[in-house]
Amino acid sequence: MLLTETWRLIRTPPLPGGINMAVDEALFESVAAGRSLPVLRLYRWSPPALTLGYAQSGEGEVDYDACREMGIDVVRRSTGGRAVLHENEATYCIVSPERSNIFPGGILENYRVIAGVLRQMLNSFGLEAVLASGRRRGGEGESGVCFVSPSVHELVHNGCKMTGSAQRRGAGVFLQHGSIPVDLDLDRLCRALGRRPGSLEKRKEALASKVGWLNRFLYSPAAVDQVEDRLIETFAQHLGIALETSELSEEEWERAKKLRGNFESVYDPPAPS
Repeated sequence: MLLTETWRLIRTPPLPGGINMAVDEALFESVAAGRSLPVLRLYRWSPPALTLGYAQSGEGEVDYDACREMGIDVVRRSTGGRAVLHENEATYCIVSPERSNIFPGGILENYRVIAGVLRQMLNSFGLEAVLASGRRRGGEGESGVCFVSPSVHELVHNGCKMTGSAQRRGAGVFLQHGSIPVDLDLDRLCRALGRRPGSLEKRKEALASKVGWLNRFLYSPAAVDQVEDRLIETFAQHLGIALETSELSEEEWERAKKLRGNFESVYDPPAPS
């Protein structure tokens, strides 16, 4: 495929949730200001984190005591959507001009382009993934859990949602957060979001019928490193992008440190064991 654009590829070490979200925001500002090429960033979380959509209320939904006990941070994203537990997963952030040779513009159309990459990546592991034809974006539905209900252009395997994503736009640029669970502990997820009717076991059973993760369906378990590498390869090949390995500039890192307080936890979690 003819290469159409050059992007930055940024892989950061595991970071706390607040600084992870602040780094994405700093990159959004850099691309919007014309100081940066478009960005594909891959990152991890230390400690594990529960992120809430920018308009989602944690009150009545998040069990902060349980999160504190389990060493799970709670932070807020700049994007919409519902709660996501980030633990054993590949997390990506895409920042790009809203319209380009690759992206036709508009929330759903740009979701569709990225969904094509993710679908091909899942297929490369032997999983047949299909695009969801369910609810449109914007509604919270009956549950505060992101992976319970797939949105338009999100991917489903065996009836279970396999990827989560959320997007924001501004200044001619869009940012998409995405989560690809490799392993998922339903017990920890249910306890983190424990302020709901029904027993823990019943809630786990309900989630198990709707929530997917890679190693639930693979005969040979994948590692997060492997999923990240496959995503990079597929992203470049599917979209015809040249990815140049990059690091945060000093200006971007300093800006992220200033923005960190906008996303910080409502409490200080214990250090992960």
